[in-house]
Amino acid sequence: MNRQKTIKKEASVEGRGLFSGERVRLRFKPADVGTGVVFVRGDLAEPVRIRTSPDHVAKRSRRTSLMNGSVTVETVEHVLSAAAGLGVDNLAVEINAAETPSTDGSPNPFVEALQEAGIVEQNAERSPFVITEPVHVNQDDAMLAALPGPSDALDILFDLDYEDMPAIGRQVLSFRLGRDDYAAELAPARTFCLEMEARALAARGKATHLSPTEVLVIGDNGPIQNEWRRPDEAVRHKICDLIGDLALLGRPLCGRIVAYKSGHELNRLLVAKLAEQISRRADGKEPARNIEMSARKIMRLLPHRYPFLMVDRVVELQGDARAVGIKNVTINEPYFQGHYPGQPIMPGVMILEAMAQLSGVLLSQRLEHTGKVAVLLSMDRVKMRRPVRPGDQLILEAEALHVRSRTGHCRCRARVGADIAAEAEIKFMLVDSEPV
Repeated sequence: MNRQKTIKKEASVEGRGLFSGERVRLRFKPADVGTGVVFVRGDLAEPVRIRTSPDHVAKRSRRTSLMNGSVTVETVEHVLSAAAGLGVDNLAVEINAAETPSTDGSPNPFVEALQEAGIVEQNAERSPFVITEPVHVNQDDAMLAALPGPSDALDILFDLDYEDMPAIGRQVLSFRLGRDDYAAELAPARTFCLEMEARALAARGKATHLSPTEVLVIGDNGPIQNEWRRPDEAVRHKICDLIGDLALLGRPLCGRIVAYKSGHELNRLLVAKLAEQISRRADGKEPARNIEMSARKIMRLLPHRYPFLMVDRVVELQGDARAVGIKNVTINEPYFQGHYPGQPIMPGVMILEAMAQLSGVLLSQRLEHTGKVAVLLSMDRVKMRRPVRPGDQLILEAEALHVRSRTGHCRCRARVGADIAAEAEIKFMLVDSEPV
């Protein structure tokens, strides 16, 4: 079970707001199951709580902010990114000013504070939103898309293209949130701006307390009075911001994100579209996409034929995340002649084979898997729960856990009615089908 998480004890971070320059103290506190990330303005006569939610997003330039009535918390993206990057679901964030502390311009100080506080599991399961329908937004030449992908992690591919600024140039990076090391790979990456942008901010009285030694200001030849922590620090920070902005959904997200030149405004537009999809699905107006597949279509994907094709029909297919199939068990099955005469029971190995075949159908939905054959590598956590007899209808379920171009790992189970007959985790390799 993938459980919700909070922190063991309190931890604090101090600094000055990036835009306001106001000194602020931020305190992380543990929170109960289902709380989410809640900001608390403790500097007001009566503290105001602002839950992280698409309904509380305030429109701002160059930053992400939350609002409850007339009360705001500015520049929350690095705090949200740190919590999401470490898998912290429930957290109270108390601040004594209107803007979070900027510190060194990266999420790293917040990550260190959360790690110092200690991260603990809670007695409730996470409820991620799994992307099953493509969603995209664009603005000028920038683009951001949410696509079906893994059901237990979020794959991010970011293409940052500063063609007019050779000091940054084009940087492309992929990251898997929930698997890759956020604290080491992304958290130290700092926010940056171009020299002309810094001058424009100063002219408006913003960020006047900062110098190029405290924030990355990029000139024609690179950072001014500063240096990169990594050659591709810029794209790493963009992914940090994206993770923080996606946390505005208020729940974990699983699937695949592809970004080109995306920034806070485009990130918020995508969150709004995803929130609409979540709302429609919760209202029953847009159920998870169901695609049925007949035996003829199944045979186009699998090499199995009678008497070894063990899936009669696929009744539900959610992208390449989940599949449900049916195997009608009849007395005419050839294995019943010897298993057992007078007391026919479907062999457990045949039930496992049926689940493996459904997994092959599921993983074939990825374009790169077309023309591949699933070859079993291993079966783990195999349990046989009840016998399956002639006349039963076996309902097969397969959920993709990890999928690569050449390997697959699925969690499967088989049911008869509401009773679980068998379950297993199946790993296999996808190899080229040899011509007959």
